Amino acid sequence: MKNIISTKDAPAAIGPYSQGIAAGGMVFTSGQLGLDPATGDFAPGGIEAQTRQSLTNVKAVLEAAGADLGKVVKTTVFLKDMNDFAAMNKVYAEFFGEGGCPARSAVEVARLPKGGLVEIEAIAVK
Repeated sequence: MKNIISTKDAPAAIGPYSQGIAAGGMVFTSGQLGLDPATGDFAPGGIEAQTRQSLTNVKAVLEAAGADLGKVVKTTVFLKDMNDFAAMNKVYAEFFGEGGCPARSAVEVARLPKGGLVEIEAIAVK
């Protein structure tokens, strides 16, 4: 059985998808841009601010599903520019710490929705 996850604490889906899905003891978040859910605008301040907001949005979806960042087993980070990797990584470490970090892939993409600089998705256990 799958449960659709929805929260007002993360941006509403901008297409035909769910913010997240819980199934089989796992939570799968859709990619989260650095959009402020209250305004619909990107967090001001470049890659650091957008990464922080993206992870805050991931956290909100996880919490709505009964999980948290400590239960994340895998993330995927999509970057508009791989030159932003170090700055993204610094903020990412604030959320996941130095030990016990989830597995992760980070890739540069040609374009992100709405012109975002970063998008992050996560898989967690419940």
